[in-house]
Amino acid sequence: MHQIVSNPVDTSRRWWVLATVVAAQFMFGVDAFIVNVAIPTIAAELHASAAQIEAVIAIYLIAYATLVVTGGRLGDIYGARNVFISGVAGFTVTSLWCALAQSGPELIAARLAQGATAALMVPQVLATLHLLFADASRAHAFGIYGIVLGLAGAAGFLLGGLLVTLDLAGLGWRAVFFVNVPFGAVIIAAAWKIMPSFQRRAGTRLDIPGAIVLFLGLLCLIGPLLFGHDLHWSPLVWLAMAAGVGIVTAFLRLEHAVARRGGMPLIDLALLSDVAFMRGLAAVFFFFFANLSFYLVMTIYMQKGLQIPPLQAGLVFLPLALTFVVASRHSGMRAKHRGTLVLIEGCVVQIAGLAALVMAIEWIDAPSAMLLALVLTIFGYGQGLVMAPLSSAVLSSVKPVSAGAASGVYGTTAQIANAAGVAAIGAVYFAIESSQPSRLALFAALALFALSIIACAAFLTWMRQVTG
Repeated sequence: MHQIVSNPVDTSRRWWVLATVVAAQFMFGVDAFIVNVAIPTIAAELHASAAQIEAVIAIYLIAYATLVVTGGRLGDIYGARNVFISGVAGFTVTSLWCALAQSGPELIAARLAQGATAALMVPQVLATLHLLFADASRAHAFGIYGIVLGLAGAAGFLLGGLLVTLDLAGLGWRAVFFVNVPFGAVIIAAAWKIMPSFQRRAGTRLDIPGAIVLFLGLLCLIGPLLFGHDLHWSPLVWLAMAAGVGIVTAFLRLEHAVARRGGMPLIDLALLSDVAFMRGLAAVFFFFFANLSFYLVMTIYMQKGLQIPPLQAGLVFLPLALTFVVASRHSGMRAKHRGTLVLIEGCVVQIAGLAALVMAIEWIDAPSAMLLALVLTIFGYGQGLVMAPLSSAVLSSVKPVSAGAASGVYGTTAQIANAAGVAAIGAVYFAIESSQPSRLALFAALALFALSIIACAAFLTWMRQVTG
């Protein structure tokens, strides 16, 4: 395969390009949190079951996780600009489909498509920044990117509550998806006009069978957790999960076969023998297992258990999100001197935050939104201490030649863990809530979050024994 070379890259408007691609990243980040705030309203209007509500979040993450590496490679083959515009267009159209969905199953299908298009859009953001900012401005550009990532969570919580409460044009929860349509159109127009074409990488190939097999395996593993309660945990549920284990095992064998044929497997198999990286990856899984699922459970508890309106429920998370941004800034500097100890300290702070939350709910029958907001800042600060330096710590042992592949595996693991957490912890919460007070369901979920964070700290400690 010969190398296809485009015209020299025009960097004269690179800060405008930065604004354009980071706006797409912001839209993606907001979407991950804005849906959480609207979930109780969506469930009521569409008469969706608890399993369908979990699936609305989880299926989006599974689709994104299994296709994001393929999306990155498509950018290498066809150019970041072309794939970025296609991804944003697809994300915009599928957001419109989500907004028009008339049932739980239809919304799940639309979210599946939305996650797949996000997997085309998001990888091109970092690829574009990497190519446009190779000089002294690189740190500044990536600093802007990091701040936008942190603010996306705060904006998602606030915007979700506002849109559901204002009920613009009678749209209700549908506005949280409609909002992507005009923003997506503006991003497409800007990218079409100012985003430069880049030189395409030679020899890049796609592992489509690998992506399909991985998707099916994850669906069989996580899907039964979502719908097990609705199916009364019949033998078919456990059979599907066993099939998922078999499919994931077959996926690894398939990847080895692709490598033996001289192909380009979805994952770099050499990474599986890197002990430090694999221990770090386990820490990543347990950290993100207690990430989005925490916000889902808290949102449902506040709106259904405490009868806190959507806007106030969204505002409860705002101090947490802002504290997260502050902690992220602090942890980056501290990690230079203290290494992975900062991450372990962050896990301890998260546990303290969960303990404070349990005490607040145990001692006060109906804690106010303001009290919950104050308590949750502890958890948010701990999350920020861990998340910001986590990728750097886990990827530090990886050889430079495998850095790109390791980053892809890291991102995929994080999203799979988010989906698994939503499915597993959500299933526990809804199962207990159906027959017991919602406070007991929340306590059970918080206990699982604590166990997951402890496991994260344990694997970080274990990784530290190898990396020093």
